[in-house]
Amino acid sequence: MATVRIKLPPKLVPVFTGEADVRGAYGGRGSAKTRSFAKMSAVRAYMWSREGREGIILCARQFMNALDDSSLEEIKAAIRSEPWLAEHFEIGEKYVRTRDGRIAYKFAGLDRNIDSIKSKARILLCWVDEAEPVTEEAWTKLIPTIREEDSELWVTWNPERKTSATHKRFREKPPLGARIVAINFTDNPWFPKVLDKKRLDDRENRPDHYAHIWEGDFVTVYEGAYYARQITLMRQEGRLGRVSADPLMTCRAIWDIGGTGAKADACAIWIAQFVGREIRVLDYYEAQGQPLATHVNWLREKGYAKALCVLPHDGASNDKVYDVSYESALNDAGFAVEVIPNQGKGAAMNRIEAARRLFPSVWMNEAATGPGLEALGAYHARKDDSRNIDLGPEHDWSSHAADAFGLMCVVYEEPRVRRERTLKIRRTGGWQAA
Repeated sequence: MATVRIKLPPKLVPVFTGEADVRGAYGGRGSAKTRSFAKMSAVRAYMWSREGREGIILCARQFMNALDDSSLEEIKAAIRSEPWLAEHFEIGEKYVRTRDGRIAYKFAGLDRNIDSIKSKARILLCWVDEAEPVTEEAWTKLIPTIREEDSELWVTWNPERKTSATHKRFREKPPLGARIVAINFTDNPWFPKVLDKKRLDDRENRPDHYAHIWEGDFVTVYEGAYYARQITLMRQEGRLGRVSADPLMTCRAIWDIGGTGAKADACAIWIAQFVGREIRVLDYYEAQGQPLATHVNWLREKGYAKALCVLPHDGASNDKVYDVSYESALNDAGFAVEVIPNQGKGAAMNRIEAARRLFPSVWMNEAATGPGLEALGAYHARKDDSRNIDLGPEHDWSSHAADAFGLMCVVYEEPRVRRERTLKIRRTGGWQAA
């Protein structure tokens, strides 16, 4: 029997060794994970064809409007790089299949075609590339369609958010027996010099994005985010790390009020102290669709039962469901409450400008504020690209944390500088206190 030598980054060898229902890799650019998975899918197609099996290899992404958005060209390049593989495949402009026609590649976008995938027969292998944005709904519908004997699911992605469905399914709580590894450019023995020049340029000129792009870290700031530069400076200056509460100073719980129900806006709370000229951000909380009692319980459990609750202007309005305002309910729960009057037109941009101005005074407890910091790094403007116009802040998952953070900066008061008493000499020769 003839044997061939398949070149893979050493870190991926265990991924493709032995049995597994799920195989995967995640990490930054230049790791060779996509090319390696493309090549190994062709190796599997070759093996199945030689065994006389028939079926399809489904290559999926969350978003695929055309074949140009698919893994087709990556698969073609991987096959052509191995002459012994190339001679066993037919490669056309829009298709790849084994010469005997037993194994064919199919391509699909999960956002539009997830229901039609159920009707695809005999999926031997499903490879989901660029899997970070795949939704939980898509995973729930896709995985049961992979039901052939010894069929497998392969997943490759560049991490962005800890809250993504892909991270939670395959990294935080991976399936039993899954073979999934982290891999970056440092694990690629063939990392090209031309790509290394790009990497070094990013490290020098785009340091806030470097760790995500090249080292597989989560996104900390997004392109065009309001606070991208401020968060980067906070990291560089060592103001993001371990921050402790001053037991003699007032804790403030600054709110962005949410609602109840599955589709309600999230409730966000920052815990902060104003200590001299420092804004010490100690903790962050966010919950969607939960009643006020849930938020109050969190404050008590975390030791913030004596915190001054700072509410936006709607804190004095009655809840549509319970006919009670947040202000009165928190008062009844034993909290001191301050409601900030409506700031009127331009309130959102006023909060943003206040936050940008005060960010140099912010010290943040990284371990307890991670989700809130992630939201601040993503908070951005809506754009009219055709006219290059900023349409104001985007209202999305990041805006609740950002609104509360901005409110915190609006209510901050810089400590007054005490005027020192000085002595002046009067012309008459006496002393005068000033």
